Amino acid sequence: MIDRAYVQRMARYNRWQNLNLYSVADQLSAEERQRERGAFFGSIQKTLSHLLWGDRTWMSRFGDMPKPPGGIAESVTLYADWENLKFERAAFDEKIIAWADTVDNAWLAGEMTYFSGATKREWTRPRWMLVTHMFNHQTHHRGQVHCMLTQAGGKPSDTDLPFMPD
Repeated sequence: MIDRAYVQRMARYNRWQNLNLYSVADQLSAEERQRERGAFFGSIQKTLSHLLWGDRTWMSRFGDMPKPPGGIAESVTLYADWENLKFERAAFDEKIIAWADTVDNAWLAGEMTYFSGATKREWTRPRWMLVTHMFNHQTHHRGQVHCMLTQAGGKPSDTDLPFMPD
């Protein structure tokens, strides 16, 4: 099982890596960010939009935060404006960190029941597993964005967790 320190570390890793990728993506033209590149969600911007939607969806289940509109299909267009996406991402990363700083081990040890729009059914799982999934989902899609940025000529910096600045 994970503990509070893990949640805090991963929330900060999330912010660090989003700053990394967004700073590189910000150097690309809008056309390059929106170019279809064969990834699951197509483009850099669509993938980043989906990722923010996914984080908001999970955090609405974990805490007192509103659920974003739409489902997976709509997630790619929810943040169609680049400047708005950057602003919302940075602001939400701070909310994830603030939430992580309040998580306690007893809460993580409990279970949570939620409805999955992806599977169209209710699930009951340990909270620690669902929190771990949220962070894994972030890493999965950031990896896709990293690859697309590299294809576009961008050079994201280090992604190794041990090298995250304190």
